[in-house]
Amino acid sequence: MGIFTRFKDIVASNISDMLDNAEDPEKLIKLMIREMEDTLIEIKSSCANAIANQKKVQRFLDNIQEKEVFWSQKAELAVKKGKDNLARQALQEKRQYTQKADSIDIELIELGVIIEQYRDDIQELENKLKTAREKQRMLVQRHIRAKGKKRAQEEIRRADSVEVMQKFEELENHIERMEAEADLVNYGRHTSLEDEFEALEADDEIEAELNELKSSQSEKNDGTTDA
Repeated sequence: MGIFTRFKDIVASNISDMLDNAEDPEKLIKLMIREMEDTLIEIKSSCANAIANQKKVQRFLDNIQEKEVFWSQKAELAVKKGKDNLARQALQEKRQYTQKADSIDIELIELGVIIEQYRDDIQELENKLKTAREKQRMLVQRHIRAKGKKRAQEEIRRADSVEVMQKFEELENHIERMEAEADLVNYGRHTSLEDEFEALEADDEIEAELNELKSSQSEKNDGTTDA
């Protein structure tokens, strides 16, 4: 594909539409930017060559015009001296350089048009390249956000899965068992203060029972004595 064909394709392309319809927009935009950069380099190189050629032709034209002036002055001198034949020869030389100058002048005009077109093409392509780079920056940001959103959604789906919920239930049951076991460690046990009061109550019961036995025994003894 020639430089101008590529340039026309790039300029005519609608970057937004191409990216919207692309399967891989980031890959496409990179290829587009690379193509634009390569084309821009070639156009600038062609423009530089045209400018260099323009300067060369201009120098050649300047030299031709100097000779044209030279022979014009010689013709005037010959006329002053009454040398009509010499004047005619000088004018013939002048005419040749005048014709060459006219031809070169046309070439310079054409070169100027080409250079101006190159400059317009460069400006248009640089604008396209600027737009493409901005699109690339936006695509990268969107890609980063999309990846983050995808990871978040995957985590949400993973957290909502039956397997994860089952693990949470198992963990909750395990904690509940641990709590129940902790409660059972001291189940039925009293505090030291409660133990002391229970001991006191037990002593009172024993003393009461002992006194009852003594009283009963005393009554038996008294009955035997009376008999």
